Amino acid sequence: MNADLIDRRRFTQALLAAGLMTPFALHAQVRPDILRVLCGYPAGGALDIVGRKLAEKLTGRSASIAVVENKPGAAGRLVVDELRKSAADGSVVLVAPASVMTLYPHVYRQLSYDVFADVVPVCSVAATAFALAVGPKVPMSVTSAEAFLQWCKAEHVAARCGNAGAGSLPHFMGMLLAREARFELAHIPYRGGSAAMQAAAAGEVECAIATEGSARALSQAGKLRVLATSGTERSAFFSQASTFKQVGWPALTQREWFGVFMPARVPQATALAAADAWRAASQDADVKETWDRLGLSVEATTPTQLQASLRSEHDFWAPIVKASGFTPET
Repeated sequence: MNADLIDRRRFTQALLAAGLMTPFALHAQVRPDILRVLCGYPAGGALDIVGRKLAEKLTGRSASIAVVENKPGAAGRLVVDELRKSAADGSVVLVAPASVMTLYPHVYRQLSYDVFADVVPVCSVAATAFALAVGPKVPMSVTSAEAFLQWCKAEHVAARCGNAGAGSLPHFMGMLLAREARFELAHIPYRGGSAAMQAAAAGEVECAIATEGSARALSQAGKLRVLATSGTERSAFFSQASTFKQVGWPALTQREWFGVFMPARVPQATALAAADAWRAASQDADVKETWDRLGLSVEATTPTQLQASLRSEHDFWAPIVKASGFTPET
């Protein structure tokens, strides 16, 4: 039986037994007039588009109107603190990438939030794998990750790898790649994944690691060659590329997902209802079309599944960051 269904039944039965809910209340969910959807990044980015598309779908369904509030700052950390302090009545949610919750606790010395105490995971709504791409610095004959590794070793090249910034998921994916493949990789930070891919396409660096969406347009234009992708299955966008796992580097299966969160004090019934609404909205056909344009896949998890991902990925990155020698930022 579905774990969320069991949770919902147990919670409801407890309320009925305590006299805190009537059978009629089972079907009477309180719907906020305004649902505030917090986004810790600027308008126009992939996360913002995801939030706005789903807010459009939720308007009239789970709220009279759902509005996205962009509150960029501190690489997405400030808005998590705002969620933590928000009313726990179902009127405020946060859409955030995995890294803010799973990687940042190991990257920053101090965070104003505790991901396991201050927020409630609702569901994930989209996901993307990471892509390793090369540009004109690498011979056209190099069309696979294995061939790239062989070329680097044969030419004694300490490949420069562009990433989305120091302490980002692509940064540590690059570190994992160097460790797993046992070759030298110099990490070059840029202001975002798209800038890193543009640098590879311009020949500033030999390669770059960023999300699939960051590589897609340049790859389609013939300016980049995607050699491998993360995740457990081949990419729907770069089917010609092997996964890192297929190449023999099984640690590189991590992806970036976009999740929905609520304040920790929110009633369980409210969180479960929100999960149902967000998952249903993400299944609409035009949502999938939008995700395709962004290089994203639909991923609609339950609260239980998202909680499990938070814990496993948080624990996965802890020793990786420590072993890398990366100095946690203030």
